[in-house]
Amino acid sequence: MAAQSKLRRSKDLVAFLLSHYTDLISSRVRRAPKPAKLIAIVALLFSILGTGYGSYSWLRVRSREHAQGRRMLRRNSGIRGKDGSRIIYVPYKGDVTSKVTIFPTKPTTFDAHRRLFLSPLRTSRLTDGEPISQIPPLFTKPGLNLAFLHQFLSLMSIMIPRWDCKESGLLVSHSVFLMLRTYLSLLVARLDGEIVRDLVAGKPRAFIWGLIKWCGIGTFASYTNAMIKFLQSKVSIAFRTRLTRYIHDLYLNDNMNYYKLSNLDGGVAQGADQFITQDLTLFCDSAATLYSSIGKPLVDLAVFNYQLYRSLGPLALSGILSGYFGTAAILRRLSPPFGRLKAVEGKKEGDFRGLHSRLLANAEEVAFYGGADIERYFLAKSFKDLQRWMEGIYSLKIHYNMLEDFILKYSWSASGYLITSLPVFLPAWGGLGGAVELADASEQSGRERNRVKDFITNKRLMLSLADAGGRMMYSIKDLSELAGYTSRVYTLISTLHRVHANAYHQPRGTHPELFSLADVQGTIHNGFDGIRLENVPIIAPSLYPQGGDELIETLSFIVHSGEHLLISGPNGVGKSAIARIVAGLWPVYRGLVSRPRAFGADGIMFLSQRPYLSIGTLRDQVTYPHSEMVMRENGRTDAELIRILNQVHLDYLPEREGGWDCRKEWKDVLSGGEKQRMAIARLLYHEPRYAFIDEGTSAVSSDVEGLLYERAKGKGITLITISTRVSLKKYHTFNMSLCVGPEGEKWEFERIGTEKEKMGVEKELQELHKLLDGVEDLKRRRNEIESELQKVWIQDGELAPPPHHNNLAATEGEMFYVETQ
Repeated sequence: MAAQSKLRRSKDLVAFLLSHYTDLISSRVRRAPKPAKLIAIVALLFSILGTGYGSYSWLRVRSREHAQGRRMLRRNSGIRGKDGSRIIYVPYKGDVTSKVTIFPTKPTTFDAHRRLFLSPLRTSRLTDGEPISQIPPLFTKPGLNLAFLHQFLSLMSIMIPRWDCKESGLLVSHSVFLMLRTYLSLLVARLDGEIVRDLVAGKPRAFIWGLIKWCGIGTFASYTNAMIKFLQSKVSIAFRTRLTRYIHDLYLNDNMNYYKLSNLDGGVAQGADQFITQDLTLFCDSAATLYSSIGKPLVDLAVFNYQLYRSLGPLALSGILSGYFGTAAILRRLSPPFGRLKAVEGKKEGDFRGLHSRLLANAEEVAFYGGADIERYFLAKSFKDLQRWMEGIYSLKIHYNMLEDFILKYSWSASGYLITSLPVFLPAWGGLGGAVELADASEQSGRERNRVKDFITNKRLMLSLADAGGRMMYSIKDLSELAGYTSRVYTLISTLHRVHANAYHQPRGTHPELFSLADVQGTIHNGFDGIRLENVPIIAPSLYPQGGDELIETLSFIVHSGEHLLISGPNGVGKSAIARIVAGLWPVYRGLVSRPRAFGADGIMFLSQRPYLSIGTLRDQVTYPHSEMVMRENGRTDAELIRILNQVHLDYLPEREGGWDCRKEWKDVLSGGEKQRMAIARLLYHEPRYAFIDEGTSAVSSDVEGLLYERAKGKGITLITISTRVSLKKYHTFNMSLCVGPEGEKWEFERIGTEKEKMGVEKELQELHKLLDGVEDLKRRRNEIESELQKVWIQDGELAPPPHHNNLAATEGEMFYVETQ
């Protein structure tokens, strides 16, 4: 009754206040002057109109964006920003599209992160003059050490670049749900004790009400657990997205790090694909799981220890903390090196995967040779090594898991029973539980019910505490595995930074090798109208830190616009090496290389003997490396593409393959000649100022080859051709011939059609005439030798008839050769 009267008084008070304020406002409005009323009415109308117009404008812009998104989604294109960003549209909820903006990594970000992944060449020095590296070396063994801490924090600076990023919001949301689950665990522990107490006391209404509250809390706790797992997955994919974009921007750029990583630097031996696809995924999953497996137990340990301290007293807290530190010391001491084991396992997995990738890439050649047996042997051997290693890891885990389970499950449970009994047997040391025991000494039944309630609550807290402690101890193993994944991802990014910055320096304690990557002293000049090499040695580089192999001691030539050059010579003298040096694939060890600034209308383009056919439509094969979006932005049309295909005799492809938008595995669909003509079509589409063609028409017939060269020259493209075909001379202005002589490699640069060349041809004709004049003498000499040979074969002491030339080989004992003079 008291509660009802109190509620009634509260309602009356609220009604009184509302009526009072309503009367006050109405009286002020009545007393206000008419201009103020008019201004208020006008302001109200303007606010209504402004809100309506703003809503209409927002809806119109929104509908226009959706229409643009649907149109670009059909065209598989997007919008490029001036800052290098790209806006794409993805399907969302049926017919609606969602706008996504992708920002590239800025070059200044790479410069800022380089100090985290590369040791400085010059740092503070000791008294003996040896430099101190601020960054742990890459060969540090993976494990729980300072190197792991540095590597993990360096990667975290990429995964969480700033405090207001998406990843920070996900971590904050994850933390909120983790703390909420801890609070729900406390409520569940207390409610569990109350339910058992009411059951023992025989209170049905309180017992039923406790079950109702249990189900309500359980529903909310289930939602909390589901959200924790969901946010953990979101954190993992957010980390992976951030790292993948960072690595792709560092891996695929104008510096051609994707080529140099595998051909110049040996830091990533088995290729970057294993690191980017598998190791990066495992690292992000492990990092996201570690946040949950360490963050939540830390909160649980703090909260539950405080609650147990209040309930059980300081003696119980001392026992719990002693158990923590003792268990951590034992497990840390007896734990196998899981970090190093995981790192080696990842390398062996990469080797096994690399063999399969190699087999797929060379399946046709292996099939021609019939090499299935030897390839199966290689695969079986690699898998056997991986199997042995993994079985060894599983064997190590048996003893460690036995020790871990015994300590964390059974030993801690036994110590939990002992600690929860302190208020009963030692009430003076039992905290609040002991105080209740001493206070209820006169009432036996009430004391027993409180014992049951406190025991169930403390037991639930101890179980939650044991679970938190167990997860903390299990996280030692997870940390060791994370150290292995961190080491591999850090190695990939640090190697990419070294390649990107050309930060090759000779390791301490070794002598610098000639033409190593630490010995690059040449200069590259971009923006020159032509191709120029001045005193440049042609060096085939080796993997860092080895030295390169010298192909040509020094080379100098210059090609201006309109001066077509043919580079000829036998195989292995360095013809293709010249194109690689000009393209920037190989370093310029000495001298000067001048070239156009960039790829494009005033730039330079390179065509190799094996044309690359990308993933995409038939249109993408002509416009590569431009996409359809770039093609449309440049105002190019499909009609122009069909004219280009007509010029290279491939105009039948759209009709044969099913249109411009068909997608196929083009490297298997097109023949060798069609592939090379498609490469010439790309050349005619982009119309660069200069073009290097390295045996780019070797699979094309001579008549079509001549048409292709004439079409390219008609577009104003200056051609530098690497070929062994003498017939290509008539399409070029200069010829540079490379040869290998007794004194080493030599080269000659001369204009085609000069008097010297004509005299050389006439001299060769005279030598041929002399040889033809001596043909009759050679025939007569051959007849004399044959007649002499017919007289030296005998059989059983008699002169035998001359044998046929294809039966000269006789069995031993029937015929023998004698010398007759």
